Amino acid sequence: MAPADTKKAEEPAKKQGPPKLSDVKDIIDESTFEQILEMDDEDDRDFSKGIVYGFFDQAKATFKKMEDALTKKDLKELSSLGHFLKGSSATLGLTKVKDSCEKIQHYGAGKDEAGVVDEPDDEVSLKHIQTTLTDVEADYAEVEKFLRRFYGEEVKPEEEDKKEEKKETKKEEPTTSKKEKETKK
Repeated sequence: MAPADTKKAEEPAKKQGPPKLSDVKDIIDESTFEQILEMDDEDDRDFSKGIVYGFFDQAKATFKKMEDALTKKDLKELSSLGHFLKGSSATLGLTKVKDSCEKIQHYGAGKDEAGVVDEPDDEVSLKHIQTTLTDVEADYAEVEKFLRRFYGEEVKPEEEDKKEEKKETKKEEPTTSKKEKETKK
């Protein structure tokens, strides 16, 4: 008698319905976000989706500006950008993103994370901003993924996202021609 095949046939991935706001209370304030949803028409979510997707573009552009300002060690600009993104994220109820942006605002102003105690060393402030920026970008990615699913968009699993990031990074890396390599020798 042949051994029974214990492997189950792979089932196609089930399409999940939109997630619930109550599932992510740690990253989105449900009551604030629901106020945005109340502005939608009864039969669609186009209005709120436009606001949210506009925020995605704004956040990505602001993160890029923050990276540039960090490279330039421009604390005043970092504080301003933190303040700007804090307001936008607060409007949508994106609590973790808002809280991190507020920290960046305070660090850029030469204060501690609560904005109470002065921090006289710019390098310390820049180091705090670098760490907080890394954290807020991760928090943002989590909330963006959730909201895209909320609006019915299929989102790639994290492993595929990482593969795509590596591909994009390789595309962006400058290539050195043979002639340039020989010139450097």
